[in-house]
Amino acid sequence: MSKTYPPPTAVIDPDPSRSWLRRAWPLVKAHRLMFGTALVSSAIGLLVAVQVPKLIQDALDNSIVTNRVPLSEYLWWLVGLTAVMLIAGFLARQLLFRTAYKIEYDLRNIMYEHLTGLSFPFYDRVQTGQLISRANSDIRSVQMYLAFAPFMLVQCAISLVSFGYMLAISVPLAIVAMLPMPLVFLTSRRMQRSMFPVSWLIQARLADVATVVDENVNGARVVKSFAAERRQLSLLQKAAIKVRWAYIKDADLRARWTPAVQNLPRVGMAIVLVFGGYLAIQGVLGVGAILAFNSYLLMLQVPFQMLGMLIMMGQRASASAKRLYEVLDEKPEIVDAPSAVELTDARGDVEFRDVRFGYGDGPDVLNGLSLRLGSGETVALVGRTGSGKSTVARLLPRFYDVRAGSVTVDGHDVREVTLHSLRDTVGIVLDEPFLFSASVRDNIAYGRPDADITDIERVARLAGAHEFIMGLSEGYDTVIGERGYTLSGGQRQRLAIARTLLVNPPVLVLDDATSAIDVQVEQEIHAGLRTLFAGRTTLIIAHRLSTISLADRVVLLDGGEIVADGTHAELLENTPLYAEVLAQANESVEELGGVAR
Repeated sequence: MSKTYPPPTAVIDPDPSRSWLRRAWPLVKAHRLMFGTALVSSAIGLLVAVQVPKLIQDALDNSIVTNRVPLSEYLWWLVGLTAVMLIAGFLARQLLFRTAYKIEYDLRNIMYEHLTGLSFPFYDRVQTGQLISRANSDIRSVQMYLAFAPFMLVQCAISLVSFGYMLAISVPLAIVAMLPMPLVFLTSRRMQRSMFPVSWLIQARLADVATVVDENVNGARVVKSFAAERRQLSLLQKAAIKVRWAYIKDADLRARWTPAVQNLPRVGMAIVLVFGGYLAIQGVLGVGAILAFNSYLLMLQVPFQMLGMLIMMGQRASASAKRLYEVLDEKPEIVDAPSAVELTDARGDVEFRDVRFGYGDGPDVLNGLSLRLGSGETVALVGRTGSGKSTVARLLPRFYDVRAGSVTVDGHDVREVTLHSLRDTVGIVLDEPFLFSASVRDNIAYGRPDADITDIERVARLAGAHEFIMGLSEGYDTVIGERGYTLSGGQRQRLAIARTLLVNPPVLVLDDATSAIDVQVEQEIHAGLRTLFAGRTTLIIAHRLSTISLADRVVLLDGGEIVADGTHAELLENTPLYAEVLAQANESVEELGGVAR
């Protein structure tokens, strides 16, 4: 049995009117104990570090200049402070990185859980590469900022303590040292405004590259069959050039602004050296005080040196967060109604009542379709390409909702029952089956992970798959390649049939599910299919006469409407269009020279 993992500990705030940081705050808050401990440890380490210049000042003044206190006393204090800094630094970094990875874990799970809940219309219009990019690089950008920006802000806060010590040493010198800081603030604001659009552009163009790569990897066989490698490489180069331009623009902006942000505070250091040297000459300040003051000034500069990085991370995280929220703010179109009921002990009575349906904003594909399948009946749906056959198959498990009319199972409108119970009741095998890069056993048992090997072998035999499975290198434990491309089309279809049959649904839809199986092999598995159809409501979408012969009756679909309904012999005798459809299907098979076994 597969191991279960804990769900995310928080969710993104659903209010789109809030800033991206406020929406992400629940993720940080969920780990506040660990994160807070990390920040407190960091603060302790920095507070101890602030004491070191003061300790060195006292050592110079009391042990070297006046020789009033043994130097060893200060050395032991320095060793003790160093030990505290080491322990605090270890805890801070250990807990900080653990928090960062927990936030990333939560973000990935939130994203994936949301994607699994979105409806088919969303995936019809969104590119896979865009989703992959947002689920990887964008999540990493947000995670880095949420975890490390507070850590940097703690360092900024500790710098105020350093400034307090500077004031204690010399108020005029401290004020002079801070003269460049307003310029640093103004420069940082300019940098922030200029970098945000470029950060957004980088993430968007990285997603474009991911899309090209994803399509070329998944469509490698098509690319190679048309010898289109150079053309696809050209597409990737164009996308990569756009990313390069965005990165170069980003580098230009950083080169323009970051040195100013990081080095303007050093102007204050130069002023301190001049003015502080004057005070030392006049005897107002001692050498130890000047040394300590410079140390504090260096500590004060560290946050400003980090400011450029913080701004860059913030702008990229802001752009990435908004790209994530675009997906997370998508609402599923197909959801359970508030009063939805469980569909249990289904008999399998299926009815389409005056159904009208079209994809997106397109025209109707089905125009007032009405069809009834009685419990235990096997019906073949036949029609030309584009007549709406596969659409009928997609409406029954409610992959899409009808525009008008209704689809019912056992008298229940599919919109009034829970999606989980409906899809447990209706099993569907598509003409292009998707197999996972896992073992044959795991692929067949996908709908029932706890199924034993006896049940898996039984459905594999019924689907005509057992023989070729046993011929594989490791039988049912053989790991098949991605999408099952190490198998033939017919073998993939038989595994898909077995996978659905293991769930044993009361209603079964075969959408050209044997189109890639050799006719002779198909005939060999017909006996098993007839056994499976007994007592089960089955809708077969097919072109072949051999497959149609499995049905109790045949329905002819044309232009989104049913134009004939009867047995195969009746339609062949009375409906010329039916004979024409069968003839065209037969010609297509002959032109292809047969299909894969």
